[in-house]
Amino acid sequence: MDIDQMEVVERAGEAGDRATMRLNMLVAITVALLATFMGICKVKDDNICQSMQQAQANKLDHWGFYQARNIREEVAKGTLLQLQLAAATAPADAQPRYEAAIAQYQALAAEQRKKKEEVKALAEQDQKDYDAANFKDDQFDLSDVLLAIAISLLAMTALTHQRWLYAVALVPTGLGVLMGLAGLLGWQIHPAALVQLLS
Repeated sequence: MDIDQMEVVERAGEAGDRATMRLNMLVAITVALLATFMGICKVKDDNICQSMQQAQANKLDHWGFYQARNIREEVAKGTLLQLQLAAATAPADAQPRYEAAIAQYQALAAEQRKKKEEVKALAEQDQKDYDAANFKDDQFDLSDVLLAIAISLLAMTALTHQRWLYAVALVPTGLGVLMGLAGLLGWQIHPAALVQLLS
């Protein structure tokens, strides 16, 4: 029984072609799934960025209102002090008018102080809303970076046909999907040191 060397080489080539085709198919499916996942994350991330911008605008508005209320309170206090000083030396028949004006400005100062504190609470809540949205935004940013690295490694895998490179690409793929899911599902996964490094 003679062994045909050409037939052995052809069979080895076919087996190699099948392995390469399977690897390319795995790469293509992985890239397609990652692109879809990245698209979903991008939509959510864009909405989060819009809410961050709105929270920032609200915070600035509320701090502006806070300053306006503060100025109104200080003006009312100044006027109140002037009225109290003037009332001390005013004739007895003018005292009821001074007392009425003093009561009015005391009420005005108290009202402005109360409204100032309400606006301050709103501004502080806006900052908390911004920080919560920024936490999620960081998760999506990390997901984008990791999945971009994964897609680059998958492209190299398709070019070189190296299976080990596909396995290496699965590491940033898994981490990127984890960070994307954390952003989508509200998980409290946040590598602060890495975010700080990239900031």
